[in-house]
Amino acid sequence: MDVGVSAVRDVENTLQELLDERAIVALALRYCKALDTKDWPALRTVFLDDATAQLGQPPMLAGVDAIVTRIREALEHLDDSQHLVGNHEVLVDGDAATHRCYLQAQHVRTAAAGGPNYIVAGRYEDRLTRTSQGWRIAHRTLTVMWTDGNVAVVRS
Repeated sequence: MDVGVSAVRDVENTLQELLDERAIVALALRYCKALDTKDWPALRTVFLDDATAQLGQPPMLAGVDAIVTRIREALEHLDDSQHLVGNHEVLVDGDAATHRCYLQAQHVRTAAAGGPNYIVAGRYEDRLTRTSQGWRIAHRTLTVMWTDGNVAVVRS
């Protein structure tokens, strides 16, 4: 094989890896925006239809409907929330990928007895699949690392 052809392929592969990584980080940001704007139809577009999720202590969720319902029930009654993610680690292997990032999520409900704020910090670990519409989460695990504030804020 010509060295020039090999170099071009290396550049193309590196470029595709960077584009995939950027698309997966953008997906993580889209997830946060959907939560904080309570845009449940947009949240559906982050997951595969048959996705699964382990979001803290509740049982395993199966299917995008169950995932969106669980998240909606947790956030709908809040006055506001702010989900921040960072330290993204993305590994792509063809049409499959893994993603890990840390999160801090501030939850606000001004009428909550005991104070209006509750913060959750942890990490998301995802398995993703490339689809014709772009990357989608096949499975998400939320691991809570610590919390602070008034847990009554998130209790409906």
